[in-house]
Parts: sequence; C-alpha cells; structure tokens
Amino acid sequence: MLNATQHKATPGQIAAGVFDLPAPVAGRLHELLTFVRCPDRAEVLARADQIADLVTKMAEPAARSAAGPLGNGDVGAACTDVMIGGALWLMGPLEQALLKRGLQPYYAFSERVSVEQPQPDGSVRKTNEFRHAGFVPAVGCGVE
Repeated sequence: MLNATQHKATPGQIAAGVFDLPAPVAGRLHELLTFVRCPDRAEVLARADQIADLVTKMAEPAARSAAGPLGNGDVGAACTDVMIGGALWLMGPLEQALLKRGLQPYYAFSERVSVEQPQPDGSVRKTNEFRHAGFVPAVGCGVE
C-alpha cells in the first residue's frame, strides 16, 4: 500500500504493508497536500488530479524500482492500494480521482489508548497513544 499522506508511515503501518514514497516524490506530494490559502473548487479538483497522477505513476513497478527502495515490500507487482489522509474537503475528490485510475484509497484506523503516568508531584499526566489497527476502504460514491 502506497502512503499518500503528509506523514511517514508508522511502524505498525509499515508492518501492515504500507511504504513511504521516495523523498523527491514525497516532497511533491507534500506540496500538493498543503494549502496556504483557502482554495476554490477548481483548485481542489486540480490538486486531487495531480496527486492521483503522481500516485498512479508510483503504483507502477518500474517507477518504484527506478526510484530506489521504498522501505519495504516487493516492487515486482503493481500496487493498487493507497493510504490517504489530509484536509477533509480534499479527500472526497482525491478518492474519486484515485478510483477513476483503478486505485483503491484507504484511510488508516488507529486505536486510541489512554495512558496515565504518575508524576513526582503526585499528579497524573494522561496521554493518548495512537496504535495502528487497520484500514478503512473509501466508499467512492458515484464511481463505478
């Protein structure tokens, strides 16, 4: 599964078969996922298409092999699964763009585990740890 998010895959995600894109491609992806001003509809749709084009290229074995090792997994077969995440108003159009290209978008699902840590002063610090627990496939309304 290709990681098409702004974040590096967690150890749990890597163990589940996710791999990060090579640095230059990940850098371009980060640019496309980052908005510094409020976008209009045309920009959102254009970015979704650009991201889908970028990911589609990386889904091909030859592109992944030429880019060097991606962290784990075998580059001998086409990759059709893509982990996505980011601005909610971009995810719907991105789902559609990926599905139209024959790629299946997924969202990571994390289990939130509350951890309480006693402090030297007697207080308790409560933190949440997010542990990878699976993937949820995008439904892709309207794409056949």
